[in-house]
Amino acid sequence: MSPVPASAKSPIEARFEPLVPEQLDDVLRVEQQVYPHPWSKHNFTDSLASGYQAQMLLADDTLIGYFVAMKGVEEVHLLNITVALEYRSQGWAQVMLDALATWSRGQGAQWLWLEVRAHNARAISVYEAHGYRRVGLRKAYYPAEHGQREDAIVMSLRL
Repeated sequence: MSPVPASAKSPIEARFEPLVPEQLDDVLRVEQQVYPHPWSKHNFTDSLASGYQAQMLLADDTLIGYFVAMKGVEEVHLLNITVALEYRSQGWAQVMLDALATWSRGQGAQWLWLEVRAHNARAISVYEAHGYRRVGLRKAYYPAEHGQREDAIVMSLRL
């Protein structure tokens, strides 16, 4: 069953499609709405050129969210996962995390890894609800306001 927004009368039909360069304007628009320090177009094009797993979650032609992940030796590192503002708190992050875990298992991965901003309690709770555990801290990992840096919590999920 698809997650349902509070204002909808029927479930949203959603599908995954590979993120392609022609869709980057839509992805960047969402990225810039959601984050104070968004990925650049260059971050996305480099990820695509490197062959990273990059998927969009769509309802008709509307972008619900996307993720980018890098395959390693028996592990996958989630680099970016984003849900558009108007689709938050509807379960779409869980849908994308499930899809990522399924793909990762198919790649022979034993672990999923990610970093999350230490102050991002909302994302941390989503990851923990999905089974991720805190395993470390990267000091001054992310850019922050006024030239400052923010710590990242390292999380992992055994597949």
